[in-house]
Amino acid sequence: PRLVDNARRVVIGSRSSSLSLAQTNEVVRLLLQAHPSLNIEIVPLSTRGDRNKAAPLLSMERGMFVKEIELALLNGDIDIAVHSAKDMPAATPPGLAIAAFPEREDARDVLVNRWSAPLSELPSGARLGTSSPRRTAQLKVARPDLEILPIRGNVDTRMSRAMSDDYDGAVLAAAGIIRLGRGAEISSYLSPEECVPDVGQGALAVQVRESDSEMLECVGAIDHLPTSTAVRAERAFLETMGGGCTVPTAAYAEFQGDKLRITAMVAKPDGSEIYRIVKLYDSGNPIAAGESVAAALLDTGAAQILETL
Repeated sequence: PRLVDNARRVVIGSRSSSLSLAQTNEVVRLLLQAHPSLNIEIVPLSTRGDRNKAAPLLSMERGMFVKEIELALLNGDIDIAVHSAKDMPAATPPGLAIAAFPEREDARDVLVNRWSAPLSELPSGARLGTSSPRRTAQLKVARPDLEILPIRGNVDTRMSRAMSDDYDGAVLAAAGIIRLGRGAEISSYLSPEECVPDVGQGALAVQVRESDSEMLECVGAIDHLPTSTAVRAERAFLETMGGGCTVPTAAYAEFQGDKLRITAMVAKPDGSEIYRIVKLYDSGNPIAAGESVAAALLDTGAAQILETL
């Protein structure tokens, strides 16, 4: 392959939280493995989602952590943007492209709680913190006797609040905790069957300008095909469902042999109704697989949930 111009200074934009910087550094490490002489500069950027600490996550649409970084990319202030794939809206803005999905971290949700107990062994009435409608609905299905409370803040804040007087625990993404080096504090992992992870959870999406063929090639070298295939299927599901952040819906794709196994769900926010399906697809066309699993889920009766919300 044509080598990237080594003299070019490559500017990477990232949110300024410790997790975002850890994710950006992960991408920098992979880029330097692929292109050892690359000259990389990290520019921390703040986003509306970071600044608006008071608003519950429910009132923030999917993509509000992403938009301003995408603008910096479109304006040419930065050359590469690193995002959590699960923060990204289903549709990529015109002029931008996802050049790589590096290898996914653990995609599951986890419990952090004062008893270090799995979900099934939490005492009745235990207070768990989460502001995710997706997690809330699935927890209420699994354990209607628990009290689910909103919790805001970054991973470090939520983990310390989980052990405070106001909560008995919290549900978070495994990936964020592991990337911050705090994996030992996880009490238990929720299986994708118990709690279907969010679209793109645990994966990073590396975005460049569509017109920047040099960066498309440079960043393309760190794409991890199994991750990319799975996340593209999940994102096609999200787009077909018309999903922002408000309806509790999710899809998780993983390889089973050479097939793509997709688990998908949609639920009422209070957990009173949930539809879940698991299907196997040919991995050669992840977009078609994601669209197909969404259609199959809607056929089960899940469409009524979307209509009533």
